[in-house]
Amino acid sequence: MMAYDDGHGVKAISEAFARARAQGRAALITYLTLGYPSPADSLELVNALQVGGADLIELGVPFSDPLADGPIIQRASHVALQAGMTPRGCLELVPRLRGAGVTVPLLLMGYYNPIHAYGLEAYVRDCALAGVDGLIVPDLPPEEAGPLRAACSPRSGRGRGLALVFLVAPTSGEGRIAQIAAATQGFLYLVSRLGTTGTGQGPGEELAGQLALVRAHARTPVAVGFGLSRPDQMRQLAPQVDGLIVGSAVVEHAAEGAAALRDYVHSLHAAL
Repeated sequence: MMAYDDGHGVKAISEAFARARAQGRAALITYLTLGYPSPADSLELVNALQVGGADLIELGVPFSDPLADGPIIQRASHVALQAGMTPRGCLELVPRLRGAGVTVPLLLMGYYNPIHAYGLEAYVRDCALAGVDGLIVPDLPPEEAGPLRAACSPRSGRGRGLALVFLVAPTSGEGRIAQIAAATQGFLYLVSRLGTTGTGQGPGEELAGQLALVRAHARTPVAVGFGLSRPDQMRQLAPQVDGLIVGSAVVEHAAEGAAALRDYVHSLHAAL
């Protein structure tokens, strides 16, 4: 695999948020399960996300027990696993995406068990070589993330500055928020409501209060995800945050093909 070094890692993510800020809007972050509906489809669909206006793209690594994901992403993961997608297969797709012209920051979102089985240092090394800019590991709390954080550090010689992004839950108290805000890199992922992704519920009323707490401690851009799917939601929340994350609805539209996905993402981008 060839190294993707032009504005790699944390730097690429920071620059993506800065470009959106310079345009007077929040960054649009989209999620798609790699290997869904098939590995070949992923190449066309991820490009459609970029063409539609995504500033950053989360690439889901299929897993058999995705606890934080709702039924839409669970189904997509199952389809991808049935098609033979593996963590190594995901890493083989990323340089093909880069070769096909995908230039926006790419973050692999996946659970810790497959990363541990792969080997932390080997996984981070292969991510960096493939062209991955960051990792989101929803079941890895900061206090247990030391070894993975060390592997991602530019000082390790392996990660060359890969971002390790942490999530803040709606139930997190101020002390916990401060701890997570200090640990995260690239951006802080604020979960907008309790429950799994894509359950049809939008952000709860408590989000405004949680945002105020997060803003008091954030050292990075703040992006909100879970429950976002409509342009009107994006329009309402955009002035309050640095980024908005859309996952399950993107996966749903991916089943309709690249053109439909591009148009859907464009509608979200236009609302920002």
